Amino acid sequence: MATKLAKVTLVKSLIGSKPNQKLTAKSLGLNKIGDCIEHANDGVLKGKLKVIGHLVKVDE
Repeated sequence: MATKLAKVTLVKSLIGSKPNQKLTAKSLGLNKIGDCIEHANDGVLKGKLKVIGHLVKVDE
């Protein structure tokens, strides 16, 4: 069974964000505005998106 992927793009700046939000974005590989990753859509990703959901755009 294939795992569904979610495409996550950083759309807002990390300047002024809380340290835990910066570390969460870095753990996903999002450093600059416009950076994009594809990640398995599982519970781990959903937890991280709960922390930085207002800074990213997610395409299922």
